[in-house]
Amino acid sequence: MALLNFTHILDFMILMPLGNILMPKWHLNSSQFSIIVSSYSLAAFISSFAAIFFADKFDRKKLLLVAYFGFLAGTFGCVFATDGSSMIIARAVTGIFGGLISAQIMSIIADIIPYERRGQAMGLLMGGFALASVIGVPFGLYLANKLNWYFPFLVVAGVGTLLFPFLIRYVPSVRGHLANPIPLKGRIENFVLIFSDKTQVTALAFSFILIMGHFLIIPLFNPYLVYNVGVPQGDTPLVYLFGGISSLITAQLVGKFADKYGKRQVFVVAAIISVVFILMLTNMPNAPVYLVLIIFSLWFSAATGRTVPGQAMTTQAVPAKTRGGFMSLNSCMQSLGTGFAGLLSGWLTFSDANFAIHHYNYLGYLSVVSILICIALAIRLDRLFILNTAK
Repeated sequence: MALLNFTHILDFMILMPLGNILMPKWHLNSSQFSIIVSSYSLAAFISSFAAIFFADKFDRKKLLLVAYFGFLAGTFGCVFATDGSSMIIARAVTGIFGGLISAQIMSIIADIIPYERRGQAMGLLMGGFALASVIGVPFGLYLANKLNWYFPFLVVAGVGTLLFPFLIRYVPSVRGHLANPIPLKGRIENFVLIFSDKTQVTALAFSFILIMGHFLIIPLFNPYLVYNVGVPQGDTPLVYLFGGISSLITAQLVGKFADKYGKRQVFVVAAIISVVFILMLTNMPNAPVYLVLIIFSLWFSAATGRTVPGQAMTTQAVPAKTRGGFMSLNSCMQSLGTGFAGLLSGWLTFSDANFAIHHYNYLGYLSVVSILICIALAIRLDRLFILNTAK
């Protein structure tokens, strides 16, 4: 599952660091590139929303395999994009299937791993995210710099194709929720009931704002590094390599700490630490590469430190019987948050004739505000969970 998550996250992540290559190649400004980035997430939002009404009707493994097959086909289609418009279409197709993957991964883990060990499980799963940063993004950028921009997508599609038989063999079928299937009318009623449940509404708001705050500064980060901070394009893979290594280590440690000391407590500490490095990153003057590596690595570790316990906290908001629908809605909100963050990054900034990004620090300030809101929501979510448990 972590390897599947590796290819899924890598496909999503690899486009954003290509901004400093695709913007000059296709004559795109920061707003146009942000739209390309957002097309995946907004398409994923649509499919995730639709899945709310049918996700709990199928074996979670089968739905995951179908979604992953379509996702790989869409990723391969990105190779043939010739301009911004064709890339938007390819990314939208990939996003439609990609939006189904996240919810199924989270639902499978939530169904088979008890809550007491779920923090560690989320840490292992986030290892796929870190692995994408440690190996996938640096290697993908290296291929893009040395060969051509589309080679990273070829690699993702190829690795995913090799992984597919292992998913069929080793991912367990999850059918417990099918023992008493809920009819469509019941699923619609459950969907409506979600918004009358304070715990679930809080969890959804938490997911949306958390992911939006994180991705506000990411879509234009690579062009910002190259054209504002002065990092040589050939050194950009190192930034993601060092960040990914630190994140990989942090993901495993934080998962254990969250299970031992409390998910909310670990989340709050990591969130506060991340604020410091967000402000440093988004207000960085022309700086040497080593300083960028240090600050980015520390920020990436802190971001992972809040994401692992944050994801675990959202799984406690819903019973197992309707978890598939809720996690689809949760995935839906995350996709909407990511897409909205991408659009905001384009609206609040602009690029000049030399592709330098202006007002990038505005994104950092907005990201900090969103994290502070998430801290308040995390405290509320933890209290609501305690109250529900007592009942």
